[in-house]
Amino acid sequence: MSAVRKTLSPQPRGTDRRAEPRQGQLDWRVNPRSYDFVGTHFDPITPMQTLTRCKWITTQHGFRYIVTPNVDHIVRLTKEPEVFKPLYDSAWISVCDSRILELLANFSGLPLKAVPGSDLTAQLFDNVIERDEPVNVIGADAEIIAGLKARYGLTNINHHEPPMGMRNKPEAIAETAQFIADHPARYTFICVGSPQQEMVAKAALERGDCVGLGLCVGASLEFLTGRIKRAPKWMQNARLEWLFRLASEPGRLWKRYLVEGPKVFLIWLKWSLRKKG
Repeated sequence: MSAVRKTLSPQPRGTDRRAEPRQGQLDWRVNPRSYDFVGTHFDPITPMQTLTRCKWITTQHGFRYIVTPNVDHIVRLTKEPEVFKPLYDSAWISVCDSRILELLANFSGLPLKAVPGSDLTAQLFDNVIERDEPVNVIGADAEIIAGLKARYGLTNINHHEPPMGMRNKPEAIAETAQFIADHPARYTFICVGSPQQEMVAKAALERGDCVGLGLCVGASLEFLTGRIKRAPKWMQNARLEWLFRLASEPGRLWKRYLVEGPKVFLIWLKWSLRKKG
């Protein structure tokens, strides 16, 4: 982008900005205390509070991003903290995308609420995004984009489909961040899996010329357009969504849910013992 835009930069957690001028907007956002939990930090906000903060963002705000760590992310964070921790530390908001993590946090006395990235994505498309406003989608494919347009009547989706294996292709990450800079939008949905999506978001943040909100939301658009079916609400509420997904795609997901996933309990136990010590 050749034009220079005056934007509002994100502030560190714990910063109360209510007294600052907001260009005619009321800012009800106050960053609450963040909690360190199983190797990273989480913001103790509800789904509605998260949605409210997303709605507050405009293209007059400097780029910031949301991460939604789940069990799989925490297990990989423990294996590669040097990769994952800086990506989560740079996020504007970090919410718990797992009812299992929510339960473990509550056992530890931390008031975390599950804020599934798929639910947040659905709320934004259902209730916030206007038909003609620009929306960026990183990842997905032409079929997903067509599904979004058909379902919501969207007329201005900017789609960038980066190459596979982007984690080890810094030039592809830089190119994707350039795409975000070249297409100013209130919302950029980054759906290329972790840690690639967080790498893209951090690269966009570090450029300094991107605007709006990046949402690292994995397979959310596949759920939204019906390519992947979500578990019934009763299974979600019973913390059994993982079982539904395992039954739906056993060949692809057995290792994630039966081998890697259970490691989170040992991670939580070690974290709890360190906190007590």
